[in-house]
Amino acid sequence: MESQRTILVVDDVPMFREMESLFLRRYGRVVTAANGAEALEAVRREQPDVVVLDFHLPDIDSEILCRRIRALNTERSPSVVVAISNGDSADHERAIRAGAADVLSKPLSRLSLVETVNRLVRFPEMRGLARIHHATTVRVVMDREERWGTMRNLSRGGMYIEASWFAPPDSEMALEFRLPEVGEPLSPTAKVIWSRKRWNGASAGMGVRFLALDAASAHTLDSFVYERLVPHTDSFSIPIGAH
Repeated sequence: MESQRTILVVDDVPMFREMESLFLRRYGRVVTAANGAEALEAVRREQPDVVVLDFHLPDIDSEILCRRIRALNTERSPSVVVAISNGDSADHERAIRAGAADVLSKPLSRLSLVETVNRLVRFPEMRGLARIHHATTVRVVMDREERWGTMRNLSRGGMYIEASWFAPPDSEMALEFRLPEVGEPLSPTAKVIWSRKRWNGASAGMGVRFLALDAASAHTLDSFVYERLVPHTDSFSIPIGAH
């Protein structure tokens, strides 16, 4: 029988800790912490599988805390879900760079929180994020040079870009693309997680993860993807990091 998963909820506001604990208790044993010091102690003691971390704690910079949680010498480094309060793209980027597996905006929706934590309980990191096959032109600016590619699949966390040019892993870029029935183009920044060169007639390609992404754009991506998921198919099987 599979052992019960442990979920740590870290928030300095009691109401939010209680609400998130209520949402998540069906998916594992929930423990809580009210500040950064309690969070680090709870990670050492409880060995959680997933940590839901408020990004604006009063006693410690949460970017530093996220890095410390990820670096603790535990049996398995927990996946960290960061909750940001202002939906700012810079906070989203800071959280991703600090090692967050996913970023959600407050006020947290029950559906998004449960889906994210349940996915990370089953899969490590970005693997399993719901995605769809979708083709559209993507404008890419990298090293001050404008390039073009074609999106081939999309999730809230990133996309696969097919192109005639090659970008190695860890390259960073600014993107611009449009989605059907969405008025304004989306303009996140992104980092290449994996890539392949042009080979045997096949185009070069890159799996990229979004860095700077504001809350409105994340919500637009979530809605666009979930409205187009094919029922009864395994839409959680293609990780950004796979190739």
